[in-house]
Amino acid sequence: MIDIHSHILPGVDDGARTLTDSVDLVKELVESGATAIVATPHYVSETRYVSPKRENLKLFEELKRVISDEGINVDLFLGNEIYIDRSIEQLIKIGKIVPMASSDYLLVEFPLNESFPNYRDILMDLVKNGYKVILAHPERYAIVQKDFSLLQDLSDIGVLFQCNLGSIIGKYGREAKKILKKMAKNRMIFAFGSDIHHCRGAEYWISAQKKLSKYYSEEDLKRVLITNPKKMINR
Repeated sequence: MIDIHSHILPGVDDGARTLTDSVDLVKELVESGATAIVATPHYVSETRYVSPKRENLKLFEELKRVISDEGINVDLFLGNEIYIDRSIEQLIKIGKIVPMASSDYLLVEFPLNESFPNYRDILMDLVKNGYKVILAHPERYAIVQKDFSLLQDLSDIGVLFQCNLGSIIGKYGREAKKILKKMAKNRMIFAFGSDIHHCRGAEYWISAQKKLSKYYSEEDLKRVLITNPKKMINR
């Protein structure tokens, strides 16, 4: 598995609090089969989750050093989970946020329980300007749970979808699980991620991956867990 959504940087959002926490999260993912992990700290303008690229890089390099010293065999990359914002391109230019693994992929999130004004236009502009936009965990959004057709509309303008492994085993409720199953059956999911914030045990993630085999052939499961995620790190 290549995990493209994780909160393993210490002290910058609601994920790992300390470097020790970060190492524990990485170990857990590696034990569950992860060979590469993209750290995607939240960036939410006008909140406390605004750690800039410069600070994140310092923490990222320190985490990589400790992981290497402990002999943990995993590749780490840096990105952001970006709360939808009209100024995403400007935030990239001024060094506040970074695309995924220095690629042209962006991981963008919506509000969980409400819509965001002009979200379609914002995403469409990013796609037109050369970015590959990945919408984080669409199965969790209230607007999607009320109207599944929104996903087809976003797909039509070039938006990709990343779903959370935990959704398939009910971590985010019945509706999220239902949406994920429908997306899987319709082959709408570009990649999966852990969205890990706290330790749950490697077996949790292993169980989720096994559950997915009910909806994917071995080849298709490899595509969403490895092949597609690899596109943003092999550049």
